[in-house]
Amino acid sequence: MLPPTLRLERCGILRPSDSKWSVGMVAVERTLVLLKPDAVARGLIGRVLQRFEDAGLKVVGTKMIQMDADLARRHYFDLEERFGKEVFDLTASFMQLGPVIALVLEGVEAVANVRRLVGSTFPNLSAPGTIRGDFAHMSKAYSEANKVVAANLVHASGKVEEAKYEVDLWFSASELFDYETVAQRYTF
Repeated sequence: MLPPTLRLERCGILRPSDSKWSVGMVAVERTLVLLKPDAVARGLIGRVLQRFEDAGLKVVGTKMIQMDADLARRHYFDLEERFGKEVFDLTASFMQLGPVIALVLEGVEAVANVRRLVGSTFPNLSAPGTIRGDFAHMSKAYSEANKVVAANLVHASGKVEEAKYEVDLWFSASELFDYETVAQRYTF
């Protein structure tokens, strides 16, 4: 059996140094997912993680961390500019309520696929079968009326560029792993 790198080269999969592979016009990407304090406190870590693995995404990095104000500011660096100070403050405070699970997932078009699995930002707008649609229910109206963050369980990078920034913010290169799974034969 060929080593994984030779198998990838023979299959026409190129491995650039930025951890994004190309298969023709389709990319194998890495993306950041955070299981927020509400997901951790509700004991949903395993059930949410299983959704991603069932979809053929591979976990290449994981850790539990308590966000502090500095990490919240760096992670949500543009939130205040886009939505205002109140939204930033509510979000940063919410994310510091308890530990989060940070994951780096890898797969074909991982950024878009993770977003599809997670569902709409506001859980009441998320389709059944999505993580937010199945495990959360708070509406934007309730969130705004009560000045609380919509407890939506998961953060997922929105774009490839955002994913690269977030993965680099949350993980060092030594905390990310390259390995082959059986599922890759069918999903990559």
